[in-house]
Amino acid sequence: MTTLGTANTLKVLRVTREGAVLDGGPEGELLLPLAETPRACEAGQALTVFVYKDGQGFKVVSARMPLAQRGEVAHLKVVATTKAGAFLAWGLPQDLFLPWQEVKSAQRRLIKEGQKATVFVFTDEEGRIAASARLEDFLSDEAEGFREGDKVTLLVGDRTDLGMRVIVNHRYWGMVHMSDIYGTLSRGETREGWIKGLREDHKLNVALHAPGYAKVDAIAQGVLDDLAKRGGYLAVTDKTKPEEIYALFGISKKAFKLSLGALYKQRRILIEAEGIRLVEPA
Repeated sequence: MTTLGTANTLKVLRVTREGAVLDGGPEGELLLPLAETPRACEAGQALTVFVYKDGQGFKVVSARMPLAQRGEVAHLKVVATTKAGAFLAWGLPQDLFLPWQEVKSAQRRLIKEGQKATVFVFTDEEGRIAASARLEDFLSDEAEGFREGDKVTLLVGDRTDLGMRVIVNHRYWGMVHMSDIYGTLSRGETREGWIKGLREDHKLNVALHAPGYAKVDAIAQGVLDDLAKRGGYLAVTDKTKPEEIYALFGISKKAFKLSLGALYKQRRILIEAEGIRLVEPA
């Protein structure tokens, strides 16, 4: 069965001069253009392709995968604007259409060529794929089914007085509080996150580091990576000022000290009077 707006694995029925004819099930036979058909393609082979309807209602098949599929949120560059809407670069030859009716009037001044827009990819009643900047129509403030410590995907939204709003797993709004932000977060940036706590109102608080020991391990690995990049030595210790640690690693001094302790116990580093040194594997 073929699902429009997403990746599908379809069987090759035959290969012609125009390309590979695929079994689209209820959608009928679908043509993958010759330019995107693998050279050794033959009947019976299964190919993973992206299938969608464009703005004119024509079915398009591509071996390329877009930056966002149906049901996903992405931060995409505006490549052109018209009286009907804007066109966004999403990784396929045909740009993704953002109709003006899917943009709030207050947002339209921000939708300019060369700028980026955060949009939800959807299919309309006729199955045509399009984008919407009306995220509140697709995303929920309340979430179910999460547990504390669950790993999630994040797309960074706008800054608020509390912290940064983020989009969790393409479906929910969440919040990363200021106290949990080390380093910089930019609108449209994609990150890994972890559910920090479950609230009675079902809203999501999210952390940028794994909880407990997993958090220490993640930060410690970052310290090791920085040491390796800088020749195996850094002039920083547990007595270094917090602002200097933040500037180097984007983490708090407390998190840094915990990671140093873990790495020292694992015999991954030496703690010297003026700095820390990477221990080379035996």
